[in-house]
Amino acid sequence: MIRKLAMIPAVLLWCMAGPGLAQDSTTGTTGVAAGKTEDAVEIESDRMEIKDEENISIFTGNVIAKRPDMKLNAAKLVAHYADVKQADGSTKNEISSFDATGNVVIVTNRQKVTGNSATLNYATNDLVVTGNVTVTQGSTVLKGPKLEANLDTDKMVMTGGRVKGSFVPQ
Repeated sequence: MIRKLAMIPAVLLWCMAGPGLAQDSTTGTTGVAAGKTEDAVEIESDRMEIKDEENISIFTGNVIAKRPDMKLNAAKLVAHYADVKQADGSTKNEISSFDATGNVVIVTNRQKVTGNSATLNYATNDLVVTGNVTVTQGSTVLKGPKLEANLDTDKMVMTGGRVKGSFVPQ
């Protein structure tokens, strides 16, 4: 139990930073991976629970997650992480994905996306939003059951049923 309590500050820092900040499981130290500071994530919530045995951190209550290119609000956010073996043989924890549920609102520089739930895969930067999805970009509004988007390529696909759009030239 003492080991787990001693790790909490390092794990909190790691959770806030996403894959750009990694924790060395052999030393318990936390450091920024080269070239990944742009992926830093800050998370605020009413409550946080770490489940090391399941490799997850659970944030509940008025969750706000921010990274330089995106802000996410939700009732609950689950950060999944994995042990990643490094070239030197050490192991580091890195966030692999986020699952958000409950009145999800995602705001980027260009769009606002709302839905019931969302998943972000950090390795691919793929975002999936489901349940009463609305995408707003300027005066253009798209609605549908499911949105699949890649945040690197800006490719977006709406599926799962009827899709409705109100397209306004800018």
